[in-house]
Amino acid sequence: MTKFKAGVMLCSLLGATAAISICVAAEHTATEHAAAETADAKTPSSTELSESSRLLHDAQQTTQGSITVQGRAIPYQAEAGVLVVHVKDPMDDDPPPPHDEHGNPPPPPAQASMSYVAYFRGDKEDPHRPITFLYNGGPGSSTVWLHMGAFGPKRVRTADDTHSAAAPYRVVDNEYSLLDVTDLVFIDAPGTGFGHLRGADKEKAFWGVDQDAHAFANFITEFLSRHKRWNSPKYLFGESYGTTRSAALSSILENEKELDLNGIILLSQVLNFDDGADAPQFNPGVDLPYMLALPTYAATAWYHHKLPNQPAALEPLLREVESFALNEYAQALAAGASLSPERKSQIAAKLHEYTGLPADYIERANLRVNGGEFEKNLLGSEITTGRLDTRFSARSDEQGGGIRSAICGDLLGLRLGVQRLRAQHAQVWRQDGLQG
Repeated sequence: MTKFKAGVMLCSLLGATAAISICVAAEHTATEHAAAETADAKTPSSTELSESSRLLHDAQQTTQGSITVQGRAIPYQAEAGVLVVHVKDPMDDDPPPPHDEHGNPPPPPAQASMSYVAYFRGDKEDPHRPITFLYNGGPGSSTVWLHMGAFGPKRVRTADDTHSAAAPYRVVDNEYSLLDVTDLVFIDAPGTGFGHLRGADKEKAFWGVDQDAHAFANFITEFLSRHKRWNSPKYLFGESYGTTRSAALSSILENEKELDLNGIILLSQVLNFDDGADAPQFNPGVDLPYMLALPTYAATAWYHHKLPNQPAALEPLLREVESFALNEYAQALAAGASLSPERKSQIAAKLHEYTGLPADYIERANLRVNGGEFEKNLLGSEITTGRLDTRFSARSDEQGGGIRSAICGDLLGLRLGVQRLRAQHAQVWRQDGLQG
């Protein structure tokens, strides 16, 4: 339990616990288990593609696979596809006139093809099993991270807390997959993954808090209908902005779609943006982010052996830091300009003890160090710690490449995986009438 909590703390900087190991050559994995062509699938002709260039179409392919978890073989079906959603049901309105006053055809309505990969345990889909809909955040991210790096049946093996070596990458059974307890549907947000947007004002129609949530609601209800899963226990699993999406999405599902959820799982929750340590300096007077971030700073400094009095165990240190953050530190921040110089120096010395940052630097920062400042200074000016998983570190540069490397050390592997996935899934991804 101690190791688990320590890992959670180390991976929680700025409220984002998505471990760097999920920033990997992830979509590469889907080529192993979600792209097989079904017997009745057909390749659209060039005429079909050109005639449907203004419209999107549903498509899916299925295959079978198996993974071994804790010595047990778990067979599954995988379905990769795209499902078209609209802003509202096209059948609700009368069809527009074929031409306007100038003889031009009306603009096509906004629509989105949302790509997904679903996994169903067993040789046949069981309508009574729980089903979980998973998505990453961004906003603007596909769900490659949760899918191929965290909870899908397969994952890419990566180094623990450093940049993984170059290709070839190994695809292995994912012993941490959730498939043993629930069917899984990994959904890419509109405009990401292998999906497309079409129609008039397509970005405005799908890129917004409410628009995004409605698109996911339409996807989920349509998916449940097609797979006859309305009576299954149903769960949402969102990460980062996906947790924000879940808040809006659950309301729409309940109040507009008459769908009751059995549960909502929040990973790296972002429900109050004022609490984030990304840029609290732009919200002066709200000091809670600095207090909330302090235990993560301490856990990170402990991991990198940067504390002046390095304790042997992390858990007792975290309890001490949490108490300090909610009491002495909170009182000092609330005092503002009325804080005496002597007391300010005392608090800075304590923060130095807990974070490893120089006391004079902390004083010059007015006792308020945001996440970016901590990342850039803990290991020196030339090394940056990870933002999503603070165990990672990489060389800094003026363009922030070190930060990006610390966040996604295996980006090159991911790009290779995406290209392989595109090549092997070309048929299903083209059936929406597009070449990509």
